[in-house]
Amino acid sequence: MKGDNFDPKALIREAYRIDGITEGECRSVFMDWALSLPEGTDARDLLPTLLERHGNSAPDHPMTGVLTEGLAQGRPAARRGGWRGRRGL
Repeated sequence: MKGDNFDPKALIREAYRIDGITEGECRSVFMDWALSLPEGTDARDLLPTLLERHGNSAPDHPMTGVLTEGLAQGRPAARRGGWRGRRGL
């Protein structure tokens, strides 16, 4: 395992190391990170540790903003039914 339980693929750590990374790129990294978490893991439970680990030393980094925004969200992201779930309509 490249990372740990909070950042299994070390995606968040690596994003903080990329010079000139944009907010949009950070959002993509965040989505990849969230999708790489074990099933049943609430990403919001992990965000305070990631912010403490990385965000405190880089408050102006775009990833810090993305992580903070993720923490403020009202509910966790969940998959919803796609077109296959609408067959009976």
